[in-house]
Amino acid sequence: MRGLLHFIDQTFAVNIGQFTGLSYYWNKVSMKKLRSSIVGIDSGDEVLFEDFEDGGEMWTGRGQRERRRRIKFSEKYQSDPTVHLSISLWDMDAGSVLRADVSAESVTEKGFDMVFRTWGDTKVARARIAWTAIGELEDVDFWDVD
Repeated sequence: MRGLLHFIDQTFAVNIGQFTGLSYYWNKVSMKKLRSSIVGIDSGDEVLFEDFEDGGEMWTGRGQRERRRRIKFSEKYQSDPTVHLSISLWDMDAGSVLRADVSAESVTEKGFDMVFRTWGDTKVARARIAWTAIGELEDVDFWDVD
């Protein structure tokens, strides 16, 4: 059953390659429906931190560590958009386990918090995060008549 998806009620499991005995579960998330005829896509690529040269805590610290930055959209969305993040650069020490959690938090029509977390003995010299936001924009030609 290599590479086979199994759908089970509201979750699904993925069995990949030689790890057929190991399943990963995700909760099913309902699809966001856009009501506006104008969809906005905003994006960026942000250096979140560079801790190698100045001995910052991501490079020298241990245990739970976090960096966050408020990102503002170039234009206000009509409602909270969907935000996708991906690591576009990470400079990590090869002598420790690589651990990273990247997420978008506090998403509003105007922006979101980009958050990078690591833990244990992971040493991160720098990280750059790419982001894309997709959502409804106000349609100036739409008239709401009550």
